Amino acid sequence: MKKQAVLLAVLSLAGAALAQIRADGSSTVYPITQAVAEEFVTRNPQVRISVAFSGTGAGFQKFCRGETDVQNASRPIRKSELEACQKAGIQFIEIPVAYDALSILVNRQNTWAQCLTTAQLKSIWEPNAKVNYWKDLNPAWPNRRIVLFGAGTDSGTFDYFTEAIMGRAGSIRKDYFPSEDDNVIMRGVTGNPYAMAFVGFAYYEENKDKVRALAVDGGKGCVAPSRDSVLNGTYLPLSRPLFIYVNLKSLERKEVRDFVDFYLSPAARRAIRSTGYVELPDEAYRIGQGLVARKKTGSFFTDLPPGTPLAKFIEELRKEVQ
Repeated sequence: MKKQAVLLAVLSLAGAALAQIRADGSSTVYPITQAVAEEFVTRNPQVRISVAFSGTGAGFQKFCRGETDVQNASRPIRKSELEACQKAGIQFIEIPVAYDALSILVNRQNTWAQCLTTAQLKSIWEPNAKVNYWKDLNPAWPNRRIVLFGAGTDSGTFDYFTEAIMGRAGSIRKDYFPSEDDNVIMRGVTGNPYAMAFVGFAYYEENKDKVRALAVDGGKGCVAPSRDSVLNGTYLPLSRPLFIYVNLKSLERKEVRDFVDFYLSPAARRAIRSTGYVELPDEAYRIGQGLVARKKTGSFFTDLPPGTPLAKFIEELRKEVQ
């Protein structure tokens, strides 16, 4: 009996060691979830968390097929994705976790461009763009082609950037270098003095010794991406909320429930800050905890307009607990 008890204890430990959580989706949110997961696993070594980054769009396809427990998203779920989840019987809780300053990056050898208006960004990135050389923006700038890098079409960053700058998601020129891996984009910018790219703020923070972020004039003057300009609502229209979506059925598993609780706890703030993204006010995480506790499913931000300031976003979030 004693040997049997020991064997059962060993099997129990083995089973605990095999507890696994699957996350996928946005490459922008990837560093946040990865950082939180690493911190969580140090406290819960019996849990394994796999975090991948196939892009927000591709991630939602997997999530709505029930293949993942947590979906990282750099934009709210689309109505078509919502319908796919509903058709498959996948219920979820939508949880904001941070704010981003989508950044326009250039090589550090680029000393001429400091700020671009949203109209100029549109003229560069729109389909059939007539702006191809830096001198097309300013005759004093180099007569060299602008080499463009950016998120691929499965990325929420792609959707957000095209909607915020072009006015319609997916509207973009074809001759740029797309990738779902932001590290590939960063290598493109660091390797070409005439390059330009759009990426999440964390990738700029990680590489600011190699690249520069341009200020953006959304109509009220040039504002650079930063924690302060996100918090005070002046970096527009490229400030955006970041989300995780959690499968309601997955929350029945203790390891998933514990991970989500940890994600929203004060203990996880350090991990979020370490990525360079802007953590939300404490109130937002308390609201997220309330949504999980009440198992309030569905999307509240599907129709959120691009460039919604953080204060307005928190105001909308408060409505979900009233």
